Amino acid sequence: MADVPEQVDSTGGSPSDPVTTSRSGSRPRLGVLDWVQVALLSVGVLCVVSGLLPREEAAANLHRIGPLLLFLGSVIVLAELARQAQVFDVIAHRLAILGRGHYPALFVLCAAFASATTVLLNLDTTAVLITPVMLALARPARIPPLPLAMTTLWLANTASLLLPVSNLTNLLAADRIALTATEFAATMWAPHLASIVTTMLCLWLWYWRPARRGSDRYIPPNPIRPANARERALMTITAGACVLFVVAIPLLGDRIAVAAFGAAAVAVAAFAILDPTALRLSLIPWQLLVFVTGLFLVVPTLGRWGLDELTHVLIGTDAGACGAYRAAATGAALANLANNLPAYAAGEAVVAVHNGNQLLALLIGTNVSPIVTPWASLATLLVLQYCRTHDVRVPMTRFVLTGLVLAAVATTSAVAALLVTS
Repeated sequence: MADVPEQVDSTGGSPSDPVTTSRSGSRPRLGVLDWVQVALLSVGVLCVVSGLLPREEAAANLHRIGPLLLFLGSVIVLAELARQAQVFDVIAHRLAILGRGHYPALFVLCAAFASATTVLLNLDTTAVLITPVMLALARPARIPPLPLAMTTLWLANTASLLLPVSNLTNLLAADRIALTATEFAATMWAPHLASIVTTMLCLWLWYWRPARRGSDRYIPPNPIRPANARERALMTITAGACVLFVVAIPLLGDRIAVAAFGAAAVAVAAFAILDPTALRLSLIPWQLLVFVTGLFLVVPTLGRWGLDELTHVLIGTDAGACGAYRAAATGAALANLANNLPAYAAGEAVVAVHNGNQLLALLIGTNVSPIVTPWASLATLLVLQYCRTHDVRVPMTRFVLTGLVLAAVATTSAVAALLVTS
């Protein structure tokens, strides 16, 4: 089995439910992370009220992120209902069965599952919904949980380059340089592939190879089957809604939020008829919406008061390879010091619109690299919180060092692939 070092320190409640229940079970309470997100929005509002951020600029920022908030809320609702319909559980168990007890086969299948979920449903979906499903496989199949956790954590970040829906930062970048979903994918496929291949090599070397996992084979779990016709109908309709969303992405172009909302509406309608008790206000990821809104008020304010000048010095204006690598390195450093969303927003503000490669290199740095510090991306933080609630101990020294190496190698290779294919 995997070694058992110190446990990751994290705070707040279970990430699957932003409002957790107190030990007495009598009333819900907010976790520390929730209060931080509320505080961020409060600071953003104060920036506007005090005049530190002009109201016209604040209104423009909120107008820009309106479709992004609709997309984020819709896709999380869709994914949560898919989880309740056991869509992800069925897939995960089927993958483990397909592996036939062989770890190399299971490794490839799990990596493909986590990558596909990140690409099609976004990195936060992978963190929030796929992590517990993967960890739930550990006990019945006697699989060491740490490799499963790290596969989800790393690929939630490094596999988020291909489509605009894969990461909120992608939506911002695609909008900034006017790329449709298909054009964005045609530009980013090579960096995406380089990032995933590098991640899989590092995962095998540091977490999946026999010397690390401590066993040669695992026990394939039993398949999950719907208990009755109602569960079967919910699973079928919700899975169909997910497929509908994926198919609509290239058809609707930059109206991705419409595709997500439509697919979520199908799933909600199915549950309203077949299992209305599952429809709760807590399905709406209010803490993510508050977090994003606060960021797009606070970061522009900081930009007006010195952050833009610092970021501009770090990134520079070189339109060639040097400028691309400087942008990627700056995005990676800022993401791990603070968080990937404000890091991208700060970098985007100083990169010229016509310098598409430098902007996309910044995007690579902020997407691929938030795996060194626990707070670098919301997805990283959520996976580590799941590890804590599932009693999966993550060695922080190993986490930081392996993450640092992967971040450097994956970012470098992805930027190289971008420059070669652009």
